[in-house]
Amino acid sequence: MTKGKLSLANKATNGSFSEEALVSPAPPSYQEATEGTSAPCYSDVEMLTEFTWDDRNIRRVFIRKVYTILMIQLLVTLAIVSLFTFCDPVKDYIQSNPGWYWASYAVFFVTYLTLSCCSAPRRQFPWNLILLGIFTLSLSYMTGMLSSFYNTKSVVMCLGITVAVCLLVTVFSFQTKFDVTSYQGVLFVFCMVMFVSGLVLALVLPFQYVPWLDATYAVLGAILFTMFLAFDTQLLMGNKRYTMSPEEYVFATLNLYLDIIYIFSFFLQIFGTKQE
Repeated sequence: MTKGKLSLANKATNGSFSEEALVSPAPPSYQEATEGTSAPCYSDVEMLTEFTWDDRNIRRVFIRKVYTILMIQLLVTLAIVSLFTFCDPVKDYIQSNPGWYWASYAVFFVTYLTLSCCSAPRRQFPWNLILLGIFTLSLSYMTGMLSSFYNTKSVVMCLGITVAVCLLVTVFSFQTKFDVTSYQGVLFVFCMVMFVSGLVLALVLPFQYVPWLDATYAVLGAILFTMFLAFDTQLLMGNKRYTMSPEEYVFATLNLYLDIIYIFSFFLQIFGTKQE
């Protein structure tokens, strides 16, 4: 009897312990959980709204800064092209001294590589703007010398066509839902085709000028850099698959400026009439 009572008592004791083990501890109260914290607590919706608003403001400032610098670059280029096209003494001087063209090409190449490949110079103020200004002047000289060999009316016409095309592409890039940034592979293949075609033209044209081959290459080049203009424009927006950091405003301006200058150069090659 005594052993039976002890066994029953042990079972009862073990059962009570097992029931206590199964019961989970009560959660802490709100006062205990927030005790010792002085920072305010925000909900997820408030944090999401705040950070999204800040990102939109930063993106707007970034876009405004890029297009302000771009407009200054284009105005400088337009002034130099107009001087080289309409002023006959300047036109005669630059055409009779091609060494300045090759010097400006060397400066253009060095500054372009520096701004494209080195992140420190293009992010460090004011050296990034100084390099961008030197780059703009060198490319403007090259574009102005190229324009000096064409008829004045054809230069003005190509300027108008370039402005119209760039405005249409910019508006399309901002308004469309089509993501151009996801087609990097297509642009890369197109660039390789243009590179190989340029090498072939460099070997063929010195021996025999083929007008239709030159015109075809210019049309393909205009199409390619129009696509690049849409691609680079959507990189600024921040709502596509690939975006550009707001710190890279110099690099973004560099890309857009190059796209516009190359579009103008190819249009001049297509529609321009050379002076006799």
